[in-house]
Amino acid sequence: MNPESYTTMAEVRAGVDEIDRQLVALLDQRFAHMRAAARIKPERGAVRDEPRKAEVIANVCAEAERLGVPSDVVGELWDKLVEASIAYEMNEFDRLRTF
Repeated sequence: MNPESYTTMAEVRAGVDEIDRQLVALLDQRFAHMRAAARIKPERGAVRDEPRKAEVIANVCAEAERLGVPSDVVGELWDKLVEASIAYEMNEFDRLRTF
């Protein structure tokens, strides 16, 4: 996959589709980490960690800037991703502690 060598929209679309598959696989890994966090954290109140959320978003925005990607867009996407991850982790925390 080298977008600079593409000459057709079919190549662009195939490249985008492959990136999307890779992103979903990475999201699967990220959510596996949320399951581990839900298992490890001692109390439900520890699931939401605003300083950590801010750190995660700052980290990805810095990486976006380094790569020349619009950091404001990345920041918005990660805010949604982190909020979805927190909700997922809360559900997992509750599920693991339901008898």
